[in-house]
Amino acid sequence: MKKNGGPSRQASIHRATKETDIRVEWTLDGSGQGTIDTSIRFFDHMLELLARHGFFDLTVKAKGDIDIDEHHTVEDVGIVMGKALHQALGEKGGIKRFGFASAPLDETLAQVTVDLSGRPFLVYNVNLPDRKIKSFDLGLFEDFFQAFVTHGGLNLHVNLLYGRNPHHIMEAIFKGLAKALDQATTVEERLAGHVLSTKGTL
Repeated sequence: MKKNGGPSRQASIHRATKETDIRVEWTLDGSGQGTIDTSIRFFDHMLELLARHGFFDLTVKAKGDIDIDEHHTVEDVGIVMGKALHQALGEKGGIKRFGFASAPLDETLAQVTVDLSGRPFLVYNVNLPDRKIKSFDLGLFEDFFQAFVTHGGLNLHVNLLYGRNPHHIMEAIFKGLAKALDQATTVEERLAGHVLSTKGTL
């Protein structure tokens, strides 16, 4: 149930292609339970952080052609998660819409800003000192975020202020995203179910 006692805001999306088979279930008003299996363990870890710190109940099951590389799987998970977020939000009545978080992790500080505006746009200012965690290319996260914003209909700005350790950098970013999305999806009772826009729609 929503925090205001209304109907649950959740979505279940399945997408299968010749390259990937992905199922995402997303409950916005959850308790932070993440069940993630993409066969890419570092990616799993980041999505688990998103669920836990955003208080989302998130299930992601993905099979892909990772014998080629991880690109199709990472990008397509972004597509399906974006569609799930869009569906779970419905008409977006009553949500705060905007979210911002500044997330530190040891020597790293990342800032993430979200607007659930319906206008897809990604700004990604992340300079990684090392692009690899084991064999996984951290540059693929930009492709994930691009797919996520395109299909979720949100404006997302990710700014790394500073950081040295690539694991810390990506973890701070995903924790920041979790907190910003938690804020943006929260229902504001003062809106009385209306959309936070002078246009009357998002």
